[in-house]
Amino acid sequence: MRLAEITEAFSALDLTALAVLLISWVGSTWIIANPPRGRPSMASLVAQYRRDWMQVFVTRQPRIFDSQIIATLRQGTTFFASACMIAIGGGLALLGNAERLRDVAQDLTQTASPIVVWEIKLIVILLFAANAFLKFVWSHRLFGYCAVLMAAVPNDPQDPLTGPRAHKAGELNVTGAKSYNRGLRAVYFGIGSAAWLAGAVPLIVATLFTLGVILRREFMSQSRSVLLMSETGR
Repeated sequence: MRLAEITEAFSALDLTALAVLLISWVGSTWIIANPPRGRPSMASLVAQYRRDWMQVFVTRQPRIFDSQIIATLRQGTTFFASACMIAIGGGLALLGNAERLRDVAQDLTQTASPIVVWEIKLIVILLFAANAFLKFVWSHRLFGYCAVLMAAVPNDPQDPLTGPRAHKAGELNVTGAKSYNRGLRAVYFGIGSAAWLAGAVPLIVATLFTLGVILRREFMSQSRSVLLMSETGR
């Protein structure tokens, strides 16, 4: 099938829904990374705590507690990376048997579309899963690099290498968390993109709902309020 024929198979509403999905995905990442002044996102608040953690751990003896936290963070990335691999495998298997998916979807939408339409919709879901997998794998590596730097921090807090290496470890920790969070957002929007199988309108609704959930958790959640509580009483 030619490209022109494929394009004609999608309505203007389908293309609009896809644009809303992509803009919401990219836009939410940008807003969270660059929050409005005076209203930090949950991710930016936790990032500062990660930096503080790397400055505090240099005086903690022994440092087994810190190594256990890093190990836990790496386990989380491993779990999601494995889940994404399973999802990609299942999606590829379904892509090879898209006729059955078309039959089920047509029962829901009551519309007849070429098989390539359903294949493209599946590919969109797979691209989100692949993006999430790559983010989780990179996050896993960054947390590993962070662990190596933490191990290289001298035990003596007065050593001239202690501060700079702890700072480097903190920045790697923050970068790893950014990649991890981006992987999670790819998973969220990937799940939302599955609504496209039911039509363009369900995709728009699912995308806006997903966007609302993400922004609420980053800017209006109870956990964010906890982080903003005054610490003067310590």
